Amino acid sequence: MLLKEVALENYTAIPAAIAAGANRIELNDNLAVGGTTVSRGVMAEAAKYTQEHGVSLVAMIRPRGGNFVYNDTELKIMEADLLSAQALGVDGVALGALTSAGALDTEAMALLVGAAGGMSVTFHMAFDALATDQRATAIDWLVEHGVDRILTHGGPLDQPITACLDQIRQTIDQAAGRIQILPGGGITAANVDTVTQQLGVTQAHGTKIIRY
Repeated sequence: MLLKEVALENYTAIPAAIAAGANRIELNDNLAVGGTTVSRGVMAEAAKYTQEHGVSLVAMIRPRGGNFVYNDTELKIMEADLLSAQALGVDGVALGALTSAGALDTEAMALLVGAAGGMSVTFHMAFDALATDQRATAIDWLVEHGVDRILTHGGPLDQPITACLDQIRQTIDQAAGRIQILPGGGITAANVDTVTQQLGVTQAHGTKIIRY
């Protein structure tokens, strides 16, 4: 069965998305900038509704738009948001932190993965901002630290997903079954079956992945 993860903004679209067949929800604010963390109140209601309907909830943990290089204050904010998510019974979180040189910020990531304590962790599209020669090392680190999946478009978001399939296949090969690879960005209800079949994956992510 194909698992469809729908990226939604705020709480309002969750009931309709679940009714239309969403299997997992990625909860964001500010999707126009790629998604940021919602308020605690929104997270609480979303967690309650998804639990009642047996659907997994992944909360975006990202204090602002822009790059994925975070200072100590921002990391403190993210840590507090992770603890809130955990306390509210959220199933999973999406996060990512890089250095200014385009490598994985292993110190920041160790802190964040630790604060996620028991929730599933998705390393989000910060992966696509890694320097190409850093990706294999990053995958190894994420596997070793129990990260569950990597969300990737395989290239710049202004390129259609169909133009990025080779890069996603390379990531799947590098992952070698040790970590889930979740393709996303430009996957729609119209192309999801084709894309997932071509990549040989059983899950996909998008804002328009289901019609509702």
